[in-house]
Amino acid sequence: MVPTGPYGTWPSPIDAALAASHDGRPDGLGTVGDEVWWTAPRPAEGGRRALMRRRADGTEESVLPAPWNVRSRVIEYGGMSWAGAQRAPDGGGPLIVFVHFPDQRLYAYEPDVPGSEPRPLTPLSPVGGGLRWVDPQLRVEQGEVWCVLEEFTGEAPTDVRRVVAAVPLDGAAAEDRGAVRELSDDRHRFVTGPRISPDGRLAAWIAWDHPQMPWDGTVVMIGDVTEGGPFGAVRPVAGGMDESVAQVEWAPDGSLLFVSDRTDWWEVQRIRLDASVPDSGPGTSLCPGRAEEFGGPLWQIGRQWFQPLDNGLIAVIHGTGTTTLGILDPESGELVDAAGPWSEWAPTLVVHGDRVFGVAASPRSAYEIVELDTSTGRARVIGCAHDDPVDPAYYPEPQIRTFTGPDNREIHAHVYPPHNPDRIAPDDELPPFVVWAHGGPTSRVPLVLDLEIAYFTSRGIGVAEVNYGGSTGYGRQYRNRLREQWGVVDVEDCAAVAESLAAEGTADPARLAIRGGSAGGWTAAASLAATDVYACGTVIYPILDLLGWATGETHDFESRYLESLVGPLSPKTPHGRDPQVPARYRERSPLNNAERITAPFLLLQGLDDVICPPVQCERFLAEMAGRGIAHAYIAFEGEGHGFRLADTMVRALEAELSLYAQTFGITRPDVPQLELKQ
Repeated sequence: MVPTGPYGTWPSPIDAALAASHDGRPDGLGTVGDEVWWTAPRPAEGGRRALMRRRADGTEESVLPAPWNVRSRVIEYGGMSWAGAQRAPDGGGPLIVFVHFPDQRLYAYEPDVPGSEPRPLTPLSPVGGGLRWVDPQLRVEQGEVWCVLEEFTGEAPTDVRRVVAAVPLDGAAAEDRGAVRELSDDRHRFVTGPRISPDGRLAAWIAWDHPQMPWDGTVVMIGDVTEGGPFGAVRPVAGGMDESVAQVEWAPDGSLLFVSDRTDWWEVQRIRLDASVPDSGPGTSLCPGRAEEFGGPLWQIGRQWFQPLDNGLIAVIHGTGTTTLGILDPESGELVDAAGPWSEWAPTLVVHGDRVFGVAASPRSAYEIVELDTSTGRARVIGCAHDDPVDPAYYPEPQIRTFTGPDNREIHAHVYPPHNPDRIAPDDELPPFVVWAHGGPTSRVPLVLDLEIAYFTSRGIGVAEVNYGGSTGYGRQYRNRLREQWGVVDVEDCAAVAESLAAEGTADPARLAIRGGSAGGWTAAASLAATDVYACGTVIYPILDLLGWATGETHDFESRYLESLVGPLSPKTPHGRDPQVPARYRERSPLNNAERITAPFLLLQGLDDVICPPVQCERFLAEMAGRGIAHAYIAFEGEGHGFRLADTMVRALEAELSLYAQTFGITRPDVPQLELKQ
């Protein structure tokens, strides 16, 4: 007979160290010859990302030893950080170009050449954040690698320019910035890496400017490839101020493919640039009429939601809320989905011949590398195969739910009730629940196995992940609910889910908590200030002061993000300046509402965070001082925006559990007790 135990007290084999060791996912998928390569997280190795290869015999190996860290800092969130090509059979094997995180230089490496070591291709710069690189495209025959160059021109985080640039592979630029050939001008604030047409005549890339974010409005630029010079005849061919193009690629027939949300949903579009070949309009949808996303927010440079195959078909990632891999016939519009258990495909798709490779996960499996053979329709795991670290009986069983919020608006969420095969709860007890607010906020939560969630549910604490208004995956209209409403809609939607769970008898109304990181940290803190729904909260590397964040306390990429989320700080009206918007910045900030916070909270922060800097936490804590509210602040050296070190993740998770245990009246002797100060 299964023993009875109060919620939150259940023993679990999923400890914080186990959850930390499985944090992160493979990314940056690519092929080199017939091999599949990717980057993988290494929390126990200083949080670095290792470059991995899968050889023809199926064996996996790390290409570079520690401390090599393959990760870009362009726009701080980085993106595709390496490229590879197979030299001729007698040419020494693969040539790899990659970005090394500590110095952000490009390096070239030939791993199969005995005695070879990575050699720098680009110089260091003492100015500001230096020179950074992302989204490389190898052009071995031309002796160059083309990529995005981010160059700081001063000490301020916004003193920066970005261009498409060519770096010689012979190392000539390692000491001489002048050897870098700029292919585009810096008319646009942001650019992606170039994609070269099949005949080598044209290059295409995506560009946008402040105050737009890439999910607001971007343009597709094309230019003529010239001999030894910049792109010629540069012109826009798609996109606009109110149309988000998230990816662009060339089809084998020379037509231009891209994903655009001009129909509310991100759809695959095509432009035939050859006027002799008719096409219906500037961009024709290849799979019209489906209320699904075929793209997503461009938080990182070089994301890939689709890839054309040599036979003219297109591999696509698509879905509403969850995603799947499909093969699209651009002529008929027919879409055939790959069979398999996966509910989420990461935007890092690659093709090689008639095979498609992706990174996918499910509620019962972590992210793994999957191969789809389009000739047979068979999908199989070929790398990073999920291996259950504990009995899957301890995994939570998610529920895909839709709740009703204010004004009868729909709110999408994933609900994970407490679950443990070794315990049942007393009949007269309702479980505590923690509402998770995702970051971004222009993002969403995937439906995948997450051992951090299992850490709580297996102990008897439920989790509800909320895709509040503003989240991606449900069309542009759903995304636009948050325009000028950040701190209102997100707070209301999370509270509506929490209150609904309590009203229906799923959760204990007296034991509700909220947690979130980054933009989710903002929502968590704003929720504690604006509502009395939660008994406590966990606030992780948050935004706490909108005015400070909008006036120099963050990086360039998001420096004007709040103009859409909250409103322009100095909006013009027919009668002059509108004072209501600056007041909105003050009224919504947790910093200015500290007196309204009455619930205990845990504040977690990386001291190297340049996106949500620790100075915001320090000002907030000064406002909370002496108010008698129980709280704890843990700051981590060597951590930036998003924790990567195993020790950090363990301490943070155990501290969070201790906060809930103390607040909810639960005994947890298996974790260190968090010291809460008044």
